[in-house]
Amino acid sequence: MNGANDIEKRTLTIERLLDAPIKLVWEAWTQPEHIAQWWGPAGMETKIIEHNLSVGGKWKYSMKMPDGNEFIADGEYIEISEPNKLVTSANFKPMTEGVELHILLGESGDQTIFTFNVVHPTEEYCKQQEEMGFMNGWGSVFNRLEELLQEVKS
Repeated sequence: MNGANDIEKRTLTIERLLDAPIKLVWEAWTQPEHIAQWWGPAGMETKIIEHNLSVGGKWKYSMKMPDGNEFIADGEYIEISEPNKLVTSANFKPMTEGVELHILLGESGDQTIFTFNVVHPTEEYCKQQEEMGFMNGWGSVFNRLEELLQEVKS
């Protein structure tokens, strides 16, 4: 059985203080029209194929790279606690499969404390993903999220 220490060894985390109220950050994560504007690294176009925001609901996004190649991200919502927590399974084919995303939001005045945990099936897979550029890849995605939040706020 996996204990808390095991989960920590299989988890990669990014934390940011977002300059936007929690309600807006929640909407950016849960409304397809917002997701399509920031999901994926810079230069990628995201198309929402499916988005059913309910426990057991599925989501599927297609991301087109500048070179024309496309890859698919999909998953199923496991836990939804508006406006503080989203947990979903996730696959980013062909690069990453079988992970869980834990999106945690906390209020701090007009800002949002954002914690993004990706739980991998094994410690080895977690290390491999980190070495493949997890922090830079997701960091660039969250830069786009921050840009969207600023646009929507103003």
